[in-house]
Amino acid sequence: MQLQTIGVVGGGAWGTALATVARRAGREVLLWAHEPETVAAINETHANPAYLPGVELDPAIEATSQLSDVAACDAVLVVSPAQHLRGILGALKPYVRDGRPLVLCCKGIEQQSGLLMSQVTADVLPDATIAVLSGPSFAAEVARQLPVAVTLATGKEDLGRDLSHTLRSPAFRCYWSHDVLGAEIGGAVKNVYAIAAGIVVGKELGKSAQAGLITRSFAEMARFGVALGAALETLIGLSGLGDLVLTCGSEQSRNMSLGVALGRGATTSEVLSERLSVTEGVATAQAMVGIARARGIELPIAEAVHAIVSGETSVDTAIGALLSRPLRAETE
Repeated sequence: MQLQTIGVVGGGAWGTALATVARRAGREVLLWAHEPETVAAINETHANPAYLPGVELDPAIEATSQLSDVAACDAVLVVSPAQHLRGILGALKPYVRDGRPLVLCCKGIEQQSGLLMSQVTADVLPDATIAVLSGPSFAAEVARQLPVAVTLATGKEDLGRDLSHTLRSPAFRCYWSHDVLGAEIGGAVKNVYAIAAGIVVGKELGKSAQAGLITRSFAEMARFGVALGAALETLIGLSGLGDLVLTCGSEQSRNMSLGVALGRGATTSEVLSERLSVTEGVATAQAMVGIARARGIELPIAEAVHAIVSGETSVDTAIGALLSRPLRAETE
């Protein structure tokens, strides 16, 4: 498959960073942004100061406000916020041709339906050819050409190989996988656990507590993912454990920085009201807990995060409840 032109739907930090990835791989790149000022900034100043400040963009990266333009590209990277994906796909629907690869680069679970991003896509565009790009990758580091390795998952192995080579550059390495579900689950639920890790930091509970929290969070991620049909091998990989370690270890993560603020006494609404970018873990926590309760999957850390961000309980009460749980075998 010849994939020379790459469309990017989403003018935030991650969409802009992926546009730089495609351009460095030698592709022609067209980026769609919702805000006219973002389109103008990219086309006129070759920068996106609102979402990716301090990064100079290749002048060959062009921006547009017309979804029909990006839909005409050989492959389309969809980088909208998870809770807006359904609306974006609905707007794209008149222009997407059958067989055109849609690479889903957003991480989350739809709050209203409990569907993963590929399931939302199949619902809106049942004939779409879907791939998922996920893994440990901060937008600013990708844009600065620091080394990054990610998972590119699709049910079509040839397409996975083609897309991996299409986006590959010396600093951006794709490993392909057939496990779309596993790649999506890891990328979505790690945001929930990053909030928990941030709370540990904000409460100054120590590095030992942080390490224990991350480890038990991975146990929950694996339990949840396997119950939904993901392969454990995928969850151990870049899009699962890899992304969890990154997101739980740096305040570059919007989810972890939210947790830090919560641990220091702020409320969810106070923190989110000051942010331009979306913090996906808040909506994902509610959706994840709903799925787990319906299926009888035990997720005490995720439950605690949901209770805290929704205002149902305090940070101190949630921590106390977790620490007073009955002892059990580690592998249970």
